[in-house]
Amino acid sequence: MEETYLINHPGVRKKILAGGTGPLPHFPPGTKLVFHFQTLLDNFERTIIDDSRLAGRPAEIFVGKMFKMEVWETLLTSMRVGEVAEFWCDAVHTGLYPIVSKGMRLIAQGKDPLEGQKHMCGMGNLFHYHSTGFPELDELMRTPQPLLFIMELLQVGDPMSYHRESWMMEKDEKLQTVPLLHMQGNALVKQRQFREAASRYKEAVLLLKTVQSREMPGDVDYINLGRMIIPLELNYCQCMLELEEYYEVIEHTDELLQKHRDCVKGYYKRAKAHAAVWNEKEARRDFNMVASLDVTLASLVGRELRALSERMKEKYWEEKEAYWNMMSH
Repeated sequence: MEETYLINHPGVRKKILAGGTGPLPHFPPGTKLVFHFQTLLDNFERTIIDDSRLAGRPAEIFVGKMFKMEVWETLLTSMRVGEVAEFWCDAVHTGLYPIVSKGMRLIAQGKDPLEGQKHMCGMGNLFHYHSTGFPELDELMRTPQPLLFIMELLQVGDPMSYHRESWMMEKDEKLQTVPLLHMQGNALVKQRQFREAASRYKEAVLLLKTVQSREMPGDVDYINLGRMIIPLELNYCQCMLELEEYYEVIEHTDELLQKHRDCVKGYYKRAKAHAAVWNEKEARRDFNMVASLDVTLASLVGRELRALSERMKEKYWEEKEAYWNMMSH
């Protein structure tokens, strides 16, 4: 069975190499999936990155339990027990693979998957995300790319067998995941895939807010986490501007500016959103705030205000014309 076809998931292709037995299993939340896998680069040599057989133990994930490589759940739940299949996954699905691989490699070596992080606070670890300790994984972090996964589904377990693995999503790993989501979002913006980019930025913000909720308000970590949320929120708002979701921008910038009253970019993005929905007074107020907070932007603000005046004049005459047309019928 060499046919390649799309499974019902964007950016994924599947080729069945060996058929499994019986019907497709039922996969309720908490179901334990035991499988062997190979990870290969999508290049001419099909360079092998990981092989669970060489590591000496199969991998396990639990359906619906926040495993970082979400796409693996999609792949495995398309398989029968005993089936072997090759999957091609687009780069949007593989950005977090280096962290997953690092955790599984350390577990296979009998080490703590959070090794090297014990003597540092979470904030400290975040700034060390650029190295996993494995050069080939660092290269994948720098240049997210499509990957091939050859998987054999060995066993589908009882949902009650779920017990939380320490490496699935600890605080340190949430913090390590954020910059990768940020990079994925930036890459998607370059491809003008604003909806997908926005979802990456939003996921990163939610991870940071989850961590922040466990810190004491006013503590250094709490404040630093708040600062790290700002650029992600601004990137999310920029995507929403591109998608013409102006009220979403206003809502998010309102919340951001309540906490960070000196955020120039926040005022600018809110001004653009207000201008787009004809809120002239609010747009002028926010543009003027931009100029007062950063005098170097005064000429930009001047141009925006002139453009706003022109648009409001056009709207006035369009509405007047529509009114007279209505009256003349």
